[in-house]
Amino acid sequence: MEIKNIQKKYWRKLSIVTFILLGLWFLVTFVASFFAAELSFTFFGWPFSFWLGAQGSMIVYLLLVWFYANYVNKLDNEFEKKFEDE
Repeated sequence: MEIKNIQKKYWRKLSIVTFILLGLWFLVTFVASFFAAELSFTFFGWPFSFWLGAQGSMIVYLLLVWFYANYVNKLDNEFEKKFEDE
């Protein structure tokens, strides 16, 4: 099956957003937790390193999933008509 030009554009847009979100996930998961011990200020009454590990990373993960789902829905709606025409 031949990959059409419109399909390449769709996957290019989706790939860019996916890699950006994976980069953010990596930063929150590995980089922030690696340096968490040095973050010694309080945030909402708790040490920031504890808050980051217990609450902050989970909130960021949920926001990443929410953004990705909304982006894919909009992208699908944008390209749906173009896929049907070809």
